[in-house]
Amino acid sequence: MRTLFADTFYWAAMLNPRDQWHQEVRRFNRTLGAVQLVTTDEVLTEFLNFFSSFEPIVKQGSAQRVSLLLKSPTVRVVPQNRDTFLAGLNLYGQRLDKGYSLTDCISMQTVQSLGIREVLSHDRHFAQEGFTILFP
Repeated sequence: MRTLFADTFYWAAMLNPRDQWHQEVRRFNRTLGAVQLVTTDEVLTEFLNFFSSFEPIVKQGSAQRVSLLLKSPTVRVVPQNRDTFLAGLNLYGQRLDKGYSLTDCISMQTVQSLGIREVLSHDRHFAQEGFTILFP
């Protein structure tokens, strides 16, 4: 089964019909078939942070989406812990010339450790680290 890492970009575009990538991400999803999606607690935190200034109905929708993702049999959410934080911090410190966020660094380290090559993202930072972004 194909395993893909889902970045904040993907979850936000899926939820928000006003997102410029919403239609393309939804179209792409219809072609996926059976896949295992992997994400992290940090990505879900970033997702909720992104919607924190939206109107209450959207915030409620984002919280509900995270609750559903945490229960989904097709989504593996890698929990936040000290080891993942330190691995991300290490990469962050090694890439001071890049604009990587700590969440990106934790995600990249997670993707690397799980042997995942494809990322549901538009973020060129993943491509800079050698991963295939599925929304270039």
